[in-house]
Amino acid sequence: MACETRIIRTSSKDPWWNLAVEEYLLERVKPDQCILYIWQNEHTVVIGRNQNPWRECRTDLLESEGGRLARRLSGGGAVYHDSGNLNYTFVTGRELFDTERHFNVILSAVRSLGIDAGKSGRNDLVAQGRKFSGNAFCIRKHGANQHGTILVSADLDNMTKYLQVSEEKMRSKGVKSVRARVVNLSELKPGLTVDDMVQALIEAFRKEYGSTADVEEKLRKDRESREALEELYCKYSSWAWRYGEAPDFDVTYETRFPWGGVEIGFMLRNAIVRKAIVYSDAMYAAWIESLAGIMEGMRFNAEELANRILGSAAEAPGDVRSMAEDLACWLRSKSF
Repeated sequence: MACETRIIRTSSKDPWWNLAVEEYLLERVKPDQCILYIWQNEHTVVIGRNQNPWRECRTDLLESEGGRLARRLSGGGAVYHDSGNLNYTFVTGRELFDTERHFNVILSAVRSLGIDAGKSGRNDLVAQGRKFSGNAFCIRKHGANQHGTILVSADLDNMTKYLQVSEEKMRSKGVKSVRARVVNLSELKPGLTVDDMVQALIEAFRKEYGSTADVEEKLRKDRESREALEELYCKYSSWAWRYGEAPDFDVTYETRFPWGGVEIGFMLRNAIVRKAIVYSDAMYAAWIESLAGIMEGMRFNAEELANRILGSAAEAPGDVRSMAEDLACWLRSKSF
C-alpha cells in the first residue's frame, strides 16, 4: 500500500514539548500516512506509561542537577536522554503500522555506517551483543506509533547515576549492571556524530518508503494546532502526569515476569478494594492501565480478583491473555 510520507526534525530539546508533538502527530496522522519524527531531549529521564517514578529514577538528584522527568504514552521501562542520544518516532495510520519495516529502517541506517547490528527479542537492537536501541509502541484506533532511542555518544555515567534498575531485572537480562548491557555506537565507530546518524536514518527511511519528502524543521501550525499543542504541553509538563499519585497503600505485592515487572498497591475499606494502582514496565500499556479500574470495588479476595483479571483479557490478543494468566496465577498464590 502506497503512503504519503513526512520527515520532521525538531530542534527543541524540551522533553515535554517533544512528547506533546509526538502525541499531536499520533492524533492527526492520516490513514495512508507514515511520518518519521526525529528529536532529542537534554538531561532527561523518560519513564513508561505505568511506571512508578520514585522506583525507577533518583528524581530528587535528577532535578537538583537541572534534569527533567517525563512520562511517555507507551509502556516499557525508563531511559535516560541527553544530546548524545537520538530519538525517533514512526507515526502511521493503523493499517500501515509495520514494526518490521520500522526496525529495518533503523538497522539499515546503522549498517550503512559500517556497524553490524541486529534485533534482539521484540524491542531491542544490538551491536556486538550490547543494546544501543530500545523500542516501545502505542496503538490507537486510527493510528499507531513506534518510538525508540539510538545511543550515539550518550553519557553512560549519568544513565547509571539517575536510573534505578532492580537487581531482579538485571538478573533477568543476564547482566550485572545497566552500563554493562548498553553501548554507544561511537564506541564502535569512533568519530560518529548524532548528525551522521540523523542523515543515515533519513536516507534509510526514504529508501524503505520510496519517499521524496523534504525535512521539515518546524511543524506547520495554525491557531487550532497551536492551542492543541499548548494543551498537550501542559499535560506532559504537569506534576499529575509525570508523578501521579503516591498514596499510602494498605497492601502491596510485587513480582517480575518474563514480560515485565509488576507492583500492585491496594487501599482497602471493610475488605473492599477502595483504590488500586498498578505499576509496570510491561509493553501493553493500555491494558496494564485498565487493571486498577477492573479491581476497584471488588472484594479483597485473591480468587475473585484473579478471575476478574482473566475476564478482562478474554477478547484480548494472545500476549495479553498470557499476561493475565500469569497475573491470576500469581495473585492466587498469595491466598488472601
